[in-house]
Amino acid sequence: MVKVKDDRPRTATGEVDVEGWLAAFCAAAPARNPERLRQAVLRAQQAERDAIAAKNLWASGISSFETGLDMAEILAELRADEDAIIAGLLYRAVREKKLELEAVEGAFGPRVRGLVDGVLRMAAVSALKLSSAPKAIGSQETQIENVRKMLVALIDDVRVALIKLAERTCAIRSAKLARRERQLRVAQEIVDVYAPLAHRLGIGQLRWELEDLAFRYLEPEAYKRVAKLLKERRKAREGYIKQVVGADPHPGNA
Repeated sequence: MVKVKDDRPRTATGEVDVEGWLAAFCAAAPARNPERLRQAVLRAQQAERDAIAAKNLWASGISSFETGLDMAEILAELRADEDAIIAGLLYRAVREKKLELEAVEGAFGPRVRGLVDGVLRMAAVSALKLSSAPKAIGSQETQIENVRKMLVALIDDVRVALIKLAERTCAIRSAKLARRERQLRVAQEIVDVYAPLAHRLGIGQLRWELEDLAFRYLEPEAYKRVAKLLKERRKAREGYIKQVVGADPHPGNA
């Protein structure tokens, strides 16, 4: 079962320590242009501060800035390039209308703008088509498959798909803060569209996490039973290992 922890460096006031985060991030995933990456982080942070000042927040309890940092970390694990990481840092700010695409292009170039725009188009197609899916089971499955095909057809740069998968991973990770209705909607969308997309792209680690977290919300009782079984088996394994390690290798010498 997936466990998400927050070990991000923070200031005394609880805000993200940007310089500390950048130092740790660049140590783990060296950037060609650390200053460019730094400017993207600061731009995303300022966009959220402006939104807070204007009381224009997307959702309570969820930071678009920290979501961008989460996306950058996921993309770095997937070995995405610098443009994709910067697009991931800025995507939520653009989607939440805290930052304009023109500003992204002006500061970071047309390639980053193109990646952000591509992810926005994926989100729009997914939301429109899934919301209009018919109720009949056979027809619904056909519609879902059509959405998958449309999304794949939209992807002219695999980095767009990686950014969208990173964003949906963040969405399902933070679903514990959402209403039950949203939890179910995000989880079902992941099962129907994004976990299969991760599978098609050969991204096993993301597919596994997406399916695991979606299962938690779609089948909570079954999830608890599986989690309990895994915990019991882990304890049994640990006990066996301790027994073997502690055993006398030369019992005849006693």
